[in-house]
Amino acid sequence: MNKVKVAIIGCGGIATGKHLPSLSKVAEAEIIGFFDIFPASAHQAAVKFGAPGAKVYDDYRELLADPAIDVVHICTPNDTHAEISIAALEAGKHVMCEKPMAKTAADARRMVEAAKRTGKKLTVGYNNRFRADSQHLKRVVENGDLGEIYFAKAHAVRRRGVPTWGVFLDEEKQGGGPLIDIGTHALDLTLWLMNNYEPRVVLGTAYHKLSRKENAANSWGPWDPNKFKVEDSAFAMIVMKNGATIMVEASWALNTLDTKEAKCTLCGTEGGADMQDGLRINGESHSRLYVNQMQFEAKGADFYEGKKESMQDKEIRLWIDAIIHDKEPIVTPEQSCVVSEILEAIYESNRTGKAVYFD
Repeated sequence: MNKVKVAIIGCGGIATGKHLPSLSKVAEAEIIGFFDIFPASAHQAAVKFGAPGAKVYDDYRELLADPAIDVVHICTPNDTHAEISIAALEAGKHVMCEKPMAKTAADARRMVEAAKRTGKKLTVGYNNRFRADSQHLKRVVENGDLGEIYFAKAHAVRRRGVPTWGVFLDEEKQGGGPLIDIGTHALDLTLWLMNNYEPRVVLGTAYHKLSRKENAANSWGPWDPNKFKVEDSAFAMIVMKNGATIMVEASWALNTLDTKEAKCTLCGTEGGADMQDGLRINGESHSRLYVNQMQFEAKGADFYEGKKESMQDKEIRLWIDAIIHDKEPIVTPEQSCVVSEILEAIYESNRTGKAVYFD
């Protein structure tokens, strides 16, 4: 296979802002199919990003039945991820599903099983793994420079950044608020960098505090408290089977100036790393402490910024490359499933007031 035919299900902001622009830069990909519950959105996307002869479908099942399509990107609300992904896999398509993998852990497990059963590739849109700082830190960890990582923090905190459009505030469709929306990125990044996917116990809390405020300050304008059905903040402690501890913080609205999103802190026996101010590596050398600030900008010549590739462009390029060359995707369904299981455990722990054990 040297050219793949791609279709998009769900032509909203994440499709037109991330998937379609990045796919259009991959010479080996051709975007030939579009579906959205709002036909006008699908038609607009097809005009802007579609290959000659691209088709807009009236039903996503009709799209999946088209033998010309090799790959499907799913950019729909969380509660539809599993249903559409499994149908696509069973129709013989490779699937990229936007994060989170699914609304529930049970659905995520069904997606893993479907990928194994069909032999088709399945990946999830955890694009923050593909940032330059994340990629560099992964190499640092794999080289053993930090030693054994036994404590970490997954950061996803906004001071006032509540998404007020679409279904973000609808618990039935999304499964939750900032934890499942942006916390999922930070948790995925942390687990991946640690290469640790065996949780033992989770203790979590979630809050509906600032969500009740009228006429609140917010990046996208005031939210409607009556429609704010998900948490505004969630926090958790995860203890892994090897004894490592991970703290998770996720919020759309929190009275703090310490804001950071899709970032992590790692503490190991030989050194540490954080993404507070760019990527910083810290440690001890010859009885002295040091901090190294990594640079990712090319500054070797005037008027030249160097070649740059965005995280989403790299994510999509390597995904298509994995299909063409029959390689395992960088974000595997098994890894993404563990993220969903932990997220669900945090919500369950908050509901019950008890720790959730994974054995």
